[in-house]
Amino acid sequence: MKRTLIRDLKNEVGKEARVCGWISVRRDQGKLIFLDIRDRGGAVQAIILPNNDAAMKIGKDLRSEWVVDVLGVVNKRPEKNINKNVLNGDIELEIKEIKILNESDVLPFEIMTDGKDIKEEIRLQYKYLDLRRQRLQDNLRERHKVAKYIRDFLDKEEFIEVETPILTKSTPEGARDYVVPSRLYHGEFYALPQSPQQYKQLLMTGGLERYFQLARCMRDEDTRGDRQPEFTQLDLEMSFVEREDVMDVNERLFIEIINTLYPNKKIQDIPFPRISFKDAIEKYGIDRPDLRKDKSDPNVLSFVWIIDFPFFEKTPDGWTFTHNPFSAAKKEFENDLMEKKDLANIISQQYDIVLNGVEIGGGSIRNHKPELLKRVFEILGHKDEDIVKSFGHMLKALSLGTPPHGGIAWGFDRFLMILQDEPNIREVIAFPKTGEGRDLMMGSPSPVSGTQLKELGIEIKKKNK
Repeated sequence: MKRTLIRDLKNEVGKEARVCGWISVRRDQGKLIFLDIRDRGGAVQAIILPNNDAAMKIGKDLRSEWVVDVLGVVNKRPEKNINKNVLNGDIELEIKEIKILNESDVLPFEIMTDGKDIKEEIRLQYKYLDLRRQRLQDNLRERHKVAKYIRDFLDKEEFIEVETPILTKSTPEGARDYVVPSRLYHGEFYALPQSPQQYKQLLMTGGLERYFQLARCMRDEDTRGDRQPEFTQLDLEMSFVEREDVMDVNERLFIEIINTLYPNKKIQDIPFPRISFKDAIEKYGIDRPDLRKDKSDPNVLSFVWIIDFPFFEKTPDGWTFTHNPFSAAKKEFENDLMEKKDLANIISQQYDIVLNGVEIGGGSIRNHKPELLKRVFEILGHKDEDIVKSFGHMLKALSLGTPPHGGIAWGFDRFLMILQDEPNIREVIAFPKTGEGRDLMMGSPSPVSGTQLKELGIEIKKKNK
């Protein structure tokens, strides 16, 4: 008989049905054995009656988290036993046959709670068990729904999804790269992408005009509650646009996601407020202000655009960019950029989107003229030969008919963290790492064999104690 999902048993009252799933709870009352069985669709109470010797014999051995295949009759519960507050609270499954598909040792922790009282290191070590927890299943299902909504929305807006390489080139873009040694070219390395920044701009050179991707990004930087060594971002780029065009399509997407998938939440201000970087710092002392009028209500969502960032800031080692080296200066500052003068006052065409005090996205209109981009790298202190070595491919592309373009990248995990009322992004990622960047479940990072090192031409030097 074909399997029925537990959520659909309500349509099978008076009929036989077959369900497969895990035993959440077993209650042996001597003559009767009750089982709470769950699958991805929900849970149901099942009962083994004393006249079913074969099922009763198996039922005596059953334990929590064993995996079973059950054939039974779906019956209406007596009126006095109906529980209107739970799924299938008005039915029960009278078991006729039961098969044990797999047994389970005693679990290292309870999974029928929200898990917030359990030490996180243990949860991460047994993440595959932690994922059975309803809260985390809900988080991942909502993550899927948001991702699908984004794809459908952008498809209607004539964006196309393009996958960009994971093995790429190490370039000085801000964060530290993860590098991958090449077996065929000893002493040379790939880098894992900090973002698809250069590739998405090159797609604009390629004439695609509207690109997006739910991109995997890797950055070797210190982790925190809203940061991981690898993460997901919604990445998009548009040709022949100005700042307002990029902000408009993103604002509409944010609003539709909330209204459609999170109707219990309320966006405080529509359209989203806009505050210049200067005003944000002067008024709030921070460039990611939390503008909620009632910060005690988790269902209030306060979006704000931060605009007009300074392009450069002075450090003890020279000038650095405040946001993104590929950004364009506002039109009225292009001459200053070309002449490399009055750098502290140059304003960029950059913008951040902040939600409840968390920066969840940032982007800019890009420098699509090679001479302007080259000036940026010169200001940052790169020598001509280093510019050619690291960014020559970009400068060449911009000299071959690249259109004006701009885009944005959302921190997809951060966005979901807020929507799901979670304290950190690890709760909305299927297999996250610790705050120190370790995967306790797989045991990584870990040493590799001497054979692998030899193939790669790498020798590990021991640290002096």
